[in-house]
Amino acid sequence: MSIFMPTQMFRSVSSITPEYLRKHGIRALILDVDNTLTGHGSQELSDHVAQWLDQMKNSGIALAIASNNFEKRVAPFARTIGVEHVSFCCKPAPWGLARARKKLGVSKNEVALVGDQIFTDAVGANLYGIPVLLCQPLYRDIKPTIRLKRILERPLLKHYCKKGGNIL
Repeated sequence: MSIFMPTQMFRSVSSITPEYLRKHGIRALILDVDNTLTGHGSQELSDHVAQWLDQMKNSGIALAIASNNFEKRVAPFARTIGVEHVSFCCKPAPWGLARARKKLGVSKNEVALVGDQIFTDAVGANLYGIPVLLCQPLYRDIKPTIRLKRILERPLLKHYCKKGGNIL
């Protein structure tokens, strides 16, 4: 079960604070895009996510994107928010996360992944050996495959809560 479990769950990306990160020795974040920072396929940021990104940067937290999406989707978004990126990183395989971490210039014990899906983000981070900060999705999923994954995630999330995990 542990490969599917997040290190910590958050109501949204903006619930992750610099204080939480410092307390856990995290100096850098690898970020998922779709339904973590913005809607699927969108290049737009909500105000609370834009403010959160500014807060992280102003606090000295290094940021990079690692997305399973293609370069034509990820690169413009990364440029807009001013961060490095790795596209088509094939999560849950850990190789794309390793490339993103190297771009950040930190060790594995100083980085965490922020994402919204257990079967890509949590499993990928756990396979790579870094903490996963799992956020509740920003929007309702429209893709049938992702909606199916959300149904399959439910028992795992119940198990997380039953074992004492909380949502910050």
